[in-house]
Amino acid sequence: MAESKAVNPRGLFGELRRRNVYKVAVAYAIVGWLLVQISTQVFPFLEIPNWVVRLVIVLVAAGFPIALVIAWAFELTPEGIKRTEDVSIPVGNGSKKRTWIYVVLIGALLSMGLFFVGRRVGQNTASAARTDLPAKSIAVLPFDNLSRDPDNAFFAEGVQDEILTRLAKVADLKVIARTSTQRFKSAPENLPDIAKQLGVLNILEGSVQKANDQVRVNVQLINALTNTHLWAEIYDRKLTDIFTVESDISKTIADTLQAKLTGSEKQMIASQPTSDTTAYELYHKGRSLWAKRSGDNIPKAIPFYEKAIARDPNYALA
Repeated sequence: MAESKAVNPRGLFGELRRRNVYKVAVAYAIVGWLLVQISTQVFPFLEIPNWVVRLVIVLVAAGFPIALVIAWAFELTPEGIKRTEDVSIPVGNGSKKRTWIYVVLIGALLSMGLFFVGRRVGQNTASAARTDLPAKSIAVLPFDNLSRDPDNAFFAEGVQDEILTRLAKVADLKVIARTSTQRFKSAPENLPDIAKQLGVLNILEGSVQKANDQVRVNVQLINALTNTHLWAEIYDRKLTDIFTVESDISKTIADTLQAKLTGSEKQMIASQPTSDTTAYELYHKGRSLWAKRSGDNIPKAIPFYEKAIARDPNYALA
């Protein structure tokens, strides 16, 4: 029965020394320490997120055993990289001189990786910082009137105005006033420019189609800078359900933008200004004329307000 060979500690340590494992460990520790110091000191100055610094530390730590395994198992020879078992033991210090090649290669790979990761993240962070647009900000652009009767444009304006009014009651949202958005059309092509002009990150576009007692409301919530849809919906309802539609749209927008709603704000969003849809239409006809503020439009608007109040004396808006 063959006797098992005992491990000679001196032989093991000598082999570690011959294969330059010690030197690779020391050199890697120095290079890794430098990379960690650079990431912790320079990255915050460049406004690179903290998770990138943590990633650097993890990569440096994970690369340490890999570097030792490579130093143990492979030799860099004039013919290329070979397994240590296939390389004859050199008489001089040639293999020791090659130790630094391992260090340079590993350090270069780590540095390149960190450079590209840092540059990409830094660009994204700098781009976001340049916009300085609050995430919980929105502008409600004028809604298109898709009804056959052009006189129903007041109704589309009314739906837009009701949604905007509900959103404006949420303290956690920045909502642009209607007077600032009226000069834009409903679905403009230059959303990023409009967003920067208004100082918002999100835009609500919409259209309204009214036929007799049926209403279709189409809305799209868009991140203006990336031109991506955050939410979209089409509502086909009866005219008597228009308040529910406006409340649902407002609540969904607030939730999508992760706005914090108080109990009173939830009640205000869900409230109905009137139960009389005719009073609702009369009020918004008058408001549409009043908003033009030209010629005899203001005198023409007053009778509509009076009729709305006559139908519903509790209609506070009228």
